[in-house]
Amino acid sequence: MKVYSLSGPSGTGKSTSAVTFAHDHKLEAMIDDGLLIVRGKRVAGTSAKFEKNTVTAVRRAIFNDAKHAEEVKAALRKYNVASLLIIGTSDKMTRTIAKTLEVGEIDNYYYVTDIRTENEIRRAKFARETEGKHVMPVSSDQVSQNFFKRLIKKGWDIFTPKRVKIGETTIVHPDFHQQTIHVHKRVYPQLVRYIAENHPHIAKVEQLKIVTTNEFIVELKLVYRAPIQFDLPADIRELQYQLQQAMLSTFGFTADQIHCKVGKLE
Repeated sequence: MKVYSLSGPSGTGKSTSAVTFAHDHKLEAMIDDGLLIVRGKRVAGTSAKFEKNTVTAVRRAIFNDAKHAEEVKAALRKYNVASLLIIGTSDKMTRTIAKTLEVGEIDNYYYVTDIRTENEIRRAKFARETEGKHVMPVSSDQVSQNFFKRLIKKGWDIFTPKRVKIGETTIVHPDFHQQTIHVHKRVYPQLVRYIAENHPHIAKVEQLKIVTTNEFIVELKLVYRAPIQFDLPADIRELQYQLQQAMLSTFGFTADQIHCKVGKLE
């Protein structure tokens, strides 16, 4: 069996990127948080996200329960899995899983920093720490609501660069994740507007749009004070830098793009 390891700290977006990673490396199955997923379908195991506390969640994820491990080993044989991705928080964890499931030595080790940008990791951590969002790399119809007291909702479809759908994700809120902070959607534009309108050369923000889908994009239409007696492009670049620094210090991540357009002078 060809075995790959993908590891990184909790909340950095491993499960979010795992479907694309597995597709790119032609890996037909993955082990994630106690589940065996073959070609996008959950076929065996129980997710660690169903557990009531972090201790039992870790034990579930490393197949500490013999019955759980045997169920997954039987499924690996049944589906004749020839290539496998094991997801964990460290090399030690993925090696432990590989040994317990008797799939042989790990051939290749990858890390979340190899497949996600620093800002993507920061944004994933922010979502985990503030909203308690955990991602499962399966469709929502494969996740039982009975295991969770809190809401399960559809995540997003995953496509190749040629727009071929290769998988789905589901967002869950496990019982063991108790501490969350709600950040209202108005907070983001309020911060951007505050920084921009306190810039010494800007009279007001005429239009502001923030898009928060797979990317975080800020669009500003600005009114500058006349007369302009400075390098305008350099001034706008400085504003973009100030906005990025404000977002980084407030939220722990920066915008993917900030577009500034000068509408008029007054």
